[in-house]
Amino acid sequence: MQAIIIKEIVRLYISCVNLNLTEEGSSPIEQKKHREVDRMKAEDVKTIAMIGAGDMGHGIAACFLLGGYRVYLRDIEQRFIDRGVAGIKASFDRFKEKGKISAEAYDAALANLKTTVDLAEAVKEADFVIEAVPENLELKKSVFADLDKLSPPHAILASNTSNISISSIAEATKRPEKVIGYHFFNPAVIMKLVEVIKGQKTSDESIQVAYDLAKKINKVPVIVKKDSPGFIYNRVNEPTLVLLSKILEAGHPTPEEFDAAMKPFMPMAPFELLDFVGIDIAVHGLEYFAKVLSPDYKPSEAIMAYLKAGNLGKKTGKGFYDWSQGRPQIDTSKATKEFDLNHLIALQVNEATKLLEEGVCDDPKEIDLAMANGGGSPFGPFTLAKSIGYPTLVAKLEEIYAKFPLEIFKPTETMKKGNIQV
Repeated sequence: MQAIIIKEIVRLYISCVNLNLTEEGSSPIEQKKHREVDRMKAEDVKTIAMIGAGDMGHGIAACFLLGGYRVYLRDIEQRFIDRGVAGIKASFDRFKEKGKISAEAYDAALANLKTTVDLAEAVKEADFVIEAVPENLELKKSVFADLDKLSPPHAILASNTSNISISSIAEATKRPEKVIGYHFFNPAVIMKLVEVIKGQKTSDESIQVAYDLAKKINKVPVIVKKDSPGFIYNRVNEPTLVLLSKILEAGHPTPEEFDAAMKPFMPMAPFELLDFVGIDIAVHGLEYFAKVLSPDYKPSEAIMAYLKAGNLGKKTGKGFYDWSQGRPQIDTSKATKEFDLNHLIALQVNEATKLLEEGVCDDPKEIDLAMANGGGSPFGPFTLAKSIGYPTLVAKLEEIYAKFPLEIFKPTETMKKGNIQV
């Protein structure tokens, strides 16, 4: 799992430019500082700045607090910070009640938490800065431009974006070699996967520090070697959303009939999960993929109708299901015969082969590791494909393509060959 090696002379040049210095004419102390910056390791990281105190922000902050790091939690208003601190304490309370942390560890973690609405104060001592603001490229670029000006020269700047290009975000800074993607999964204090994403100009050193740091807080990091929409986990799952969107458009099977066929194999069936996450979130994801990857991802008018009606799922009380009385009960006796679990697995495996073909990841084991730890499944798509058989899955893709003739549903050449080793 080696990252791309950048030639030493280029690396040193970038570092010097970033600091607005050159070796020529700088003092021996400054030259030593440059070399120390270049050799930054995870062990050098003592202080984390968490920008954004929402669900993801305070969840990530909690992970680093439990790891023994000093954390500055910052948001634009005190009420958002207060809500984030309450979320951290609630997580710690649950861990203490279950005996996962001691009272002493609880107190020590909270003692390491500092809060502020002042961005400059939040980052002035930071070794590693993590941004978790809303998923809007221009907003993130504005935040990163400020972080670049205010953070110490050695600090790595990380974005928790789930989809947006790291290379585009890095353009707002004068330290693109120190800008990375650092995608945690919700709830961050529970989920193990962290996608460590390399932008076009991200240095090998920055990726290694971030990777090692994730391991230090007991996460499972996976390096994404090419900045690509959705990275690994979301990219592999996105074609399933397209299928659901097209099923709604076709009018059959109904969401409950489809979910009834899948429910015996998963804690939350696909349409149920969309309701839980938010139909608006799913639609925005499809729109983004349609813009940057393929028009095949464009959401159907059928799914857009839910958005326009304001029926977004659990958070509004109604989506594909009625949530007003709690979690919906899915009648498995209504299971459709049109689709089965292997259709969904086939879509995942097919998209995962595209990641290999595109160089987003060069090891199928790493993709399996990401998928297993990002969603709680015991197996990744390639392990499942080996068990089921590639010919069976190719046939399932052809069935989907016959119903919905979109290019993204066509089996890849790698899929047809079926000789991936895991």
